[in-house]
Amino acid sequence: MTEETTVGEPGQDKQDPEEGAQPREKWANNMEFILSMAGEIIGLGNVWRFPYLCYKNGGGVFLIPYCVFLFFCGIPVFFLETALGQYTSEGGVTAWRKICPMFEGVGIASQVIVVYLNVYYIVVLAWAIFYLINSFKNPLPWSTCDNLWNTDSCFGRVSLFANPELFRPGTNWSFLHNTTSLEDIITYASFNETVLIVSSPEEEFWENRVLRVSSDVILGEVHWDLSLCLLCAWVICYFCIWKGIKTTGKVVYFTATFPYLMLFILFIRGVTLPGAAEGLKYYLSPDFSKLSDPDVWRDAGTQVFFSYAVCQGVLTALGSYNKYNNNCYKDCLALCCLNSATSIFAGFAVFSVIGFMAHDLNIPISEVTASGPGLAFIAYPRALSLLPGSSFWAVLFFLMILFLGLDSQFVCVESLATALTDLFPHRLRRPGVREILVLVIAVVCFLLGLPFVTEGGITIFGLVDTFGPSGNSLLLIACVETIVVSWIYGADRFYDNIEDMIGYRPSPVLN
Repeated sequence: MTEETTVGEPGQDKQDPEEGAQPREKWANNMEFILSMAGEIIGLGNVWRFPYLCYKNGGGVFLIPYCVFLFFCGIPVFFLETALGQYTSEGGVTAWRKICPMFEGVGIASQVIVVYLNVYYIVVLAWAIFYLINSFKNPLPWSTCDNLWNTDSCFGRVSLFANPELFRPGTNWSFLHNTTSLEDIITYASFNETVLIVSSPEEEFWENRVLRVSSDVILGEVHWDLSLCLLCAWVICYFCIWKGIKTTGKVVYFTATFPYLMLFILFIRGVTLPGAAEGLKYYLSPDFSKLSDPDVWRDAGTQVFFSYAVCQGVLTALGSYNKYNNNCYKDCLALCCLNSATSIFAGFAVFSVIGFMAHDLNIPISEVTASGPGLAFIAYPRALSLLPGSSFWAVLFFLMILFLGLDSQFVCVESLATALTDLFPHRLRRPGVREILVLVIAVVCFLLGLPFVTEGGITIFGLVDTFGPSGNSLLLIACVETIVVSWIYGADRFYDNIEDMIGYRPSPVLN
């Protein structure tokens, strides 16, 4: 066999369909691919996790370990998976079968993570839909203490200012798990040897109205209003991808760009508020002593792996619909720059508003910073409730959260559907079967997701988020992927494949 034949091996039959199966689809144009990729990698983590990690881990100094992991781990693996999909024209499992059948399990492991994500990630969208519906009420239901779900411990903004000598900012507490800090803004007052615990209306809306957390370690009852929101999220997701990339490629023109408009509007509003400068100072103030803390480097690595959607088979699936000679190298570099720039920009939008809230409530910024659901469903809604026209800003914010999560969700479903279709093309790549396959995935994942909307659902959410698609799992898969491509398949051989596709060899740094 000649060297030329060897170089082209896996990709040469890219357009040959199985007997009786339809030909594999391709993106109508390169923009559909870029927007689909952007929609997948630019999600909730950019808005509700990265800014908090910057503040927590030394401000601007956090960018140093972040960039180290980005350039030496994130971008190479991101490009590897995308190029692998484009070269083989296969999904997340069969792509590995083509280049090294012995390590097909790498692709299967990635799809296991995707199944986890499909089941529990969409629960966040259910919460966002629930908040979005309630955002149309005036006043916002989480801004007052006179609702049925409120307790005697609830004190709103007016009550706090009416009793300044009694209520002082005190203790922070973490909720869910170690990656999510829900700042409870609990205040303590020592009065005749009695400690008075005070909670905000936003916290009580989240815990007593949305989650309705059970005090017992049991699942409890299904919250049917949340389950309807979960069903609504799955219906939207289904119709975004049911026809394959023909519908996905058109939907992403809106879903991938609309969050940027919302984020920009919130940024402009945020930086014009009093106290915004102080919030931005806390966001970016460098603390070089943090560089010696191993937790800072761990947080940076975890953020890069999660935000770039590596080791999930998603990049391989989306890349597999590219035309063979598409310049995926240039696309990947542009997408990586866009992703990181979005994370940094989101920090300005988030911390300007947090600075305003700290200024307005006359409390330290450290008392209102939060990440994860704590930022999206407690801290930021609290800040928005302080603004004139709070319902309008709340609608914009939760629309942004919804669309940020929706893109990532339906692309994850697309990854699983692509993997299954490529595993059984003679059965699943037929007219009408695609719609049924996606429907089955949606129904099964919806049923598996119902425990997350029970009284004990938030506990399950925390466990799955911590131990399911965890940073350790992604790191292990990434290591195996790079070993397989570099030393078993051959790095030089893979570079030859890439050169065959795009016409030149990428930077040797990636090698």
